[in-house]
Amino acid sequence: MVNVSASSPVDDKKARLKHLIQRLPNLPGVYKMLGKNGDILYVGKAKSLKSRVNSYFAKTIDHPKTRALVARIHNIETIITRSETEALLLEQNLIKEHRPPYNVLLRDDKSYLYVFISADKPYPRLAYGRGKGNHQKGRFFGPFPSAHAAKETLVLMQKMFQMRQCTNTFFKQRKRPCLEYQIKRCRAPCVGLVSPEEYSEDVNNTIRFLKGDSGDIHSTLIEKMEGAAEALDFEKAVFYRDQLSMLREVQARQAVYTVEGEADVIAIASQAGMTCVNVLTVRGGRVLGGKNYFPDVDSSEPLADNLSAFITSFYFQVTDDLPAEIILSHELPDQNAVGEALATHFGSKVVIKTSVREHRSEWLDLAKLNTNNALKTKLGDYLELHARFGALKDVLTNVTERTIDRIECFDISHTMGEATIGSCVVFDQGGSRRRDYRQYAIHDIQGGDDYAAMKQVLTRRYKKQPLPDLLLIDGGKGQLGIAKEVLTELGILGDTLLISVAKGEGRKAGLEVLHFIDHEPLDLPMDSKALHLLMHIRDEAHRFAITAHRKKRDKRRSSSVLEVIPGLGEKRRRDLLNHFGGMQQLLGASQQELAGVQGIGPVLAKTVYKVLHE
Repeated sequence: MVNVSASSPVDDKKARLKHLIQRLPNLPGVYKMLGKNGDILYVGKAKSLKSRVNSYFAKTIDHPKTRALVARIHNIETIITRSETEALLLEQNLIKEHRPPYNVLLRDDKSYLYVFISADKPYPRLAYGRGKGNHQKGRFFGPFPSAHAAKETLVLMQKMFQMRQCTNTFFKQRKRPCLEYQIKRCRAPCVGLVSPEEYSEDVNNTIRFLKGDSGDIHSTLIEKMEGAAEALDFEKAVFYRDQLSMLREVQARQAVYTVEGEADVIAIASQAGMTCVNVLTVRGGRVLGGKNYFPDVDSSEPLADNLSAFITSFYFQVTDDLPAEIILSHELPDQNAVGEALATHFGSKVVIKTSVREHRSEWLDLAKLNTNNALKTKLGDYLELHARFGALKDVLTNVTERTIDRIECFDISHTMGEATIGSCVVFDQGGSRRRDYRQYAIHDIQGGDDYAAMKQVLTRRYKKQPLPDLLLIDGGKGQLGIAKEVLTELGILGDTLLISVAKGEGRKAGLEVLHFIDHEPLDLPMDSKALHLLMHIRDEAHRFAITAHRKKRDKRRSSSVLEVIPGLGEKRRRDLLNHFGGMQQLLGASQQELAGVQGIGPVLAKTVYKVLHE
C-alpha cells in the first residue's frame, strides 16, 4: 500500500498562482493582487502582464515590502487594455478608489493651496483654500506648496487692492464697516463705501498682479494718481500713491523672478534605503515654493522607475493642477505614456523635459539641492528612529521574541466627561503613518469613564483591523486590564504584545513605567532610547486625541452656550449673532459692545459676557 501525503495549503497556493501566471498574456493591462479574503493588496500596470506579474515571484526579491506582499497574495486578477497609457489611467483610478495598502500612497496627501477670486457680483471675494474643486466658482491662482506662501500672498493683496475676504453670509449681514476697513485692508463694499465700478478696478488689478502683469498695474496707478491730483481729489490720490509704494516694494523683492513660464520641477534622490522627491512649483516665472516627499518605494529599483511611480501618484492623488511644463531630474522609462495619461486626465497638454537650459536649469538645480538636503536631514532622523526601535527590541528581549515594527497607541481625551474622543496613532520604522491615524467619538457611556471609553475604542478598532506587533495603551494597570479583556473577548489576545505606559512618581515625564500582562513592570532610565520612542508615540496619541476633543467640545459649546442664558430668547440670540457676524466675533466683543445691541441693554450684556468668558 502506497501512502500519498496531502499537499500543504502553501504548496497548493504556489501551484495555483504559477498556473495562473503561465496563462497571462503578453499584453498591456492592469493587475490586482488579492488577499485571502478577496481584499485588494496592490494594483499595478504593465506593458506585458505576464512578464511583470512573474517578476514578483523571482527568488532574488530582497525588499521586505515586496516579500510581505507576495506572502499575502492568494489570487491575481487582470484587466487587459489597448495601450500602456490606458493601463496607467486605469491603475490610478483603481488606486484612488480602493487605496491598496501596498501601493505608493503619499503620506502627506493634502491637496495644494490656491488663492481664488470668487464669481460673486458685483463684489467678488478674495480668499484661499485647498484644491480647486472644493470651493465656489471663480478664478484660481497657484498652487502654493505651503500655507505660509498662500497666506502671505493673500495679506499682500488685501493691503494693495483692499478686496473683501469675508464669507458671503458675513458680508450680507453687515450694517457697519468691520475691523478690516479700519486697518485699510478692505474698502467696505458691504455697506456701500465703494462703488461697483471702483471695486471692479481693484479686482482687475488683483488678477493682473497674480498673473504677473505688475508693470501694467504700475502705469495704470500712476495715471490714476495724477488724474486724482489734477481733480484736487487728494484723498484718492494718496490712496493710489500708497498702492504704488507697496507695488514698488513687492517688485523690488521679486526682481529675481523676471522670467516667464510655469512648471513643476521634480527631482529625486536616494541614499541608504531612503528616497526623497522635491516638487518645486513655478508660476508666472516666480518660484512659489517647494515640498519634499518621502515615498515608500523600493530604493534598489532605478531612480527613473521610482520617479515615474511618484509622478503618477502625485498628479492623480494629490494635486489638481497641471502646469504647461514638468521638468524632471531623470528621464522616465514610460515618459510618453505618462504625458499622454496626464493630458487625458487633466484635459490639457503638458511637456515633460529632462534636458533644460538657462533659468529652467537653475530651477532644476534648486530642486536637486533641496532634495539632497532634505534626504540628509531625514536620514539623520531615520537613523535615530531606527536606533530607538533597536533599543526597544533589546529592552523587550526577555519579554517577547516578536519583531517590533508596527506600533499602535491609544489615548482618551475629554473635559469632565464632555465630548469624549479616543485616538489611535500608528508608527513603524519609517516614522508616523498619518494616513492610518483614526479618531473615535465615544457614545453611550457614563461621562468620565475612561475604562468604558477605552473598551469601546479597542473593540471597534480590532473587530475590523488586524493587530499590530505592539499595542501601546496610555495608562496604568487598569487600562491594561481593559485592553486584555477586549482582546480576550475577540479571541486575539496572543496575537500582539500588549504594553501600557504609566506616569511614574509625581507624574513627571521621563519617569514612566511599562506594564505587561505576564511580566514584571519595567522602569527604564530617563536616557533610554526605547523609553524616548514610547513617550514620543504616547505624546502623539495624546496630541491627536486632545485636538479632536477640543474641536468637538468648542463646536458643541458654541452652538448651545447662548441657549442657557436666562432672558436671552431665540430672537435676541439671533440679533446678537447677526449684529456681530457669528459666534467667534461675539466671543471677542466687549461688555459695552454687547450692551449696544438693540434689545440687550447693560444688565443682560453683563450676564452674557460673564457666561461667555467665565
